[in-house]
Amino acid sequence: MKKYDYIKNLSIAELQQQINDAERELQRLKFAHGLSPIENPLQIRTLRRQVARLLTALTSKQKQSEAQK
Repeated sequence: MKKYDYIKNLSIAELQQQINDAERELQRLKFAHGLSPIENPLQIRTLRRQVARLLTALTSKQKQSEAQK
């Protein structure tokens, strides 16, 4: 099982909520890093990739739901 397989099981609403949470956290980390270097700057890259994965899954789910209609 891959690390991000749980994303496929989320609903559209859950994906949108996860995206909002991750984007807020990413903004917070970027701001904190701008003021003074954060302990682990790789967190920014990890979160940015997480947002991209969530957006990809959301787009895929939306296309599937439109195709079923």
